[in-house]
Amino acid sequence: MLKILKFGGLALLVILAGAALYLKTPAPAPFDAAAAREAAKAFDARIIRDAFGVPHIYGARDADVAFGLAYAHAEDDWKTIETVILFSRGDLARRDGEDAAVTDYLIRAMGAGDDIAERYETDLVARTRALAEAYAAGINFYCAEDRARCTRDALPVKGEDVVAGFAARQPFFYGLDNHLKKLFDGEVDIEERAATAREAFLKVPAGFETGSNAIAVAPVRSADGHTRLMVNSHQPYTGPVAWYEARVKSEEGWDMIGGIFPGSPVILHGAGPDLGWAFTVNKPDLVDAYKLEVDDPKKPSMYRFDGGWREFDVKEIKFRVKLWGPFSLPVTRRALTSVHGPVFETDKGWFAVSYAGRGEIRALEQYYRMNRASDYAEWRAAMEMLALPSLNAVYADGDGVIAYYYNAAIPKRAAGPDWSKAQDGSDPALVWAGKRTLNDVPQVVMPLSGYVVNANHTPFQSSGPEDNPDPADFPPHYGVDRRTTNRGLREQALYGGDPSITSEDFVAYKIDHVYAENSRVMELVRDLAAGDAADLEEERAVLAAWDGAVTKDSRSAALAVLTAQRARGTLLNDEDVETPDYETALRDISAELKEKFGRIDPTWGEAVRLKRGDLSLPLNGGPDTLRAVYPERDGEGPLKAVGGDTYILYADWSGARDVEIKTIHQFGSATLDETSPHYADQAPIFAAEEWKEPPMELEALFEEATRDYRVGGE
Repeated sequence: MLKILKFGGLALLVILAGAALYLKTPAPAPFDAAAAREAAKAFDARIIRDAFGVPHIYGARDADVAFGLAYAHAEDDWKTIETVILFSRGDLARRDGEDAAVTDYLIRAMGAGDDIAERYETDLVARTRALAEAYAAGINFYCAEDRARCTRDALPVKGEDVVAGFAARQPFFYGLDNHLKKLFDGEVDIEERAATAREAFLKVPAGFETGSNAIAVAPVRSADGHTRLMVNSHQPYTGPVAWYEARVKSEEGWDMIGGIFPGSPVILHGAGPDLGWAFTVNKPDLVDAYKLEVDDPKKPSMYRFDGGWREFDVKEIKFRVKLWGPFSLPVTRRALTSVHGPVFETDKGWFAVSYAGRGEIRALEQYYRMNRASDYAEWRAAMEMLALPSLNAVYADGDGVIAYYYNAAIPKRAAGPDWSKAQDGSDPALVWAGKRTLNDVPQVVMPLSGYVVNANHTPFQSSGPEDNPDPADFPPHYGVDRRTTNRGLREQALYGGDPSITSEDFVAYKIDHVYAENSRVMELVRDLAAGDAADLEEERAVLAAWDGAVTKDSRSAALAVLTAQRARGTLLNDEDVETPDYETALRDISAELKEKFGRIDPTWGEAVRLKRGDLSLPLNGGPDTLRAVYPERDGEGPLKAVGGDTYILYADWSGARDVEIKTIHQFGSATLDETSPHYADQAPIFAAEEWKEPPMELEALFEEATRDYRVGGE
């Protein structure tokens, strides 16, 4: 018996030792810090931080500037850049564990990394590759200076990683995750995969919708003959898609200031001496599902197509999921691809998914060409690439040109089928036949009315009535969305209702806090105020007193707006909402407000705060107002604003290359460093709805510079 016990104990030790070896996370590839420092000698960037700590990066070449931009951004937000790198590789679960496992699966199943590995040298011109590699070198140099501040799993960064960051994030902006959840309604596995990917990468808080405002006014509609542009993206305040401001200027002619996301070597939208543009999220129908007939429902190798059987493209996906300490679980999954796209198993069978942007790795190249454009013709030529599968674009320049594009990589689908439903995967006539051109999307260029606007609403209300695209020109299979937003209604009322817009008007309209009379929010308020439930008499009085303005001193806004969110969901003005129970929502919010604040009518400024470090500031604005503020209801005390208006840029051209630029950020340039004076130095200005003026000339920059240093070089 003793021998048996000893043998059993030994066997257990062997099993445990084997398990430990199996689960022990392999050491990452070695990072050669000396090589990174040596590579940095090929670049020479000068970084000058202005009074607000915003980096202005100068260099002889564009590559020098990209190198310096990577270094400066890493100083302020390395941890987020690191997350973007790991996400883009499909390697986030090694660090973050089970919560990121489905994200890694989706990223690898979508195959962007494979596409980049195969076509990096052929699909991207040498200049774009040089920019990506210079940016990667800047990150590596930052980490080489102090290895302790960077996770080894992310190093070394390569140009391909930078390109992958763009390829991986693009489908999430038009809502690939939401399309998957809708197409596979009730299929928990698919829904969870899609939801987790969005949560892991975008970090979008509950109750928040990524949106934006973009406005341009031509000289014919300006009181002083100027051209004006408003860049106003609505993003989460923190995370991988939170805005960071930077100025870039090279001797090769690159000259822009604007917003970037972590991992971006180019300005994503902003302005320069010649021109500028703003993006807003649009929701074209860029995803289709196909029901497949397979040879084996458990482990298929073929699917029926065009009258016969075709083999799937099969690959093994391997990644690791962190468990605890140095241990992680190795995961291997089979990934199938059909002629349509990646394939998923559900309780209802096997489905393939086609989506815009699949196989497209040139997003960085398009952004770079837009950055380098000197006039409208060059900017439009960049847009013609359609390497960005979605995003509305509003353009303006010093020559007085303004334009709006419903930018979308619209697939060439067969007319006739109901594309909102899954199609027959065996029918070759239903396979996408490429994508349409920029000429095929709704657009307005140099409108007679002299203005273009977008607030995530339909492109058919993007300008004056005489200039708007005709819906009849865009059949249903184009998938152009036709939603309205309160912000879109207000843009048309304000900019469309003023034939002579001053600079003061242009800015004031953007800071509008009002819900339109014909908005769903005001419809809700009127319905509730006219009710007769005996237990809601006090609430009805509060709502009846509201004028629709979400100002910090309003005692009706909190009850009205939060009730609307509870009843109608995130998209307050969305028509596709089941008949909401307004009275139940009102009772719930009334009880919450009374519990939190001791009354049902706290002022909006008491209820919703901009919080950053020790700062807590009241805000005007609410969900889907032009001054967009999205509060998060979780937690004790006042609601924390977590997204909406973030980085805003206002450009005013009085003539070619004569531009005035004002900007503001909701927090400051020091994204993660709570000890920095720039962690929250812009928050009071932002809360007061005021602006700062970044110095665009060296002499003015020197007068206020807080730091001036060089990176790279011998």
